[in-house]
Amino acid sequence: MSTANTILLVEDNIDDEELTLRALRKAQVPNQVVVARDGAEAVGILFDTGIQPKVVLLDLNLPKLDGHEVLRRIRAHEATRHLPVVVLTSSKEDRDITRSYQLGANSYVRKPVDFKQFIDTLNTLSVYWLSMNHGPVSEI
Repeated sequence: MSTANTILLVEDNIDDEELTLRALRKAQVPNQVVVARDGAEAVGILFDTGIQPKVVLLDLNLPKLDGHEVLRRIRAHEATRHLPVVVLTSSKEDRDITRSYQLGANSYVRKPVDFKQFIDTLNTLSVYWLSMNHGPVSEI
């Protein structure tokens, strides 16, 4: 399986997962989406399966390992250090925003409540991170 254009969605809330997947389809994002439902599963996918997503959409409030810990582990490992990570969360807390950037988040996006805005947001994210952005080529 080619994973070069895969999106890793890390989301524990089934309703938010379904909403995100639906919004990605409505935004006509063709990329395969792999879903992790907790922080430990996300870390396992990244380090144990060989899947190398093009971008990670990371919620913060996760069971087992929270999003900040997942982000810390991503940045601590040579193979994932430069992987684009977009924190996609409902948190409006300044401390969450600050900590996310301190740990190396590439972007912090609040989930819009309105579904049309959510579709527009995911469309913009996907165009930028999957089409326009050119990250470093992994040598690992």
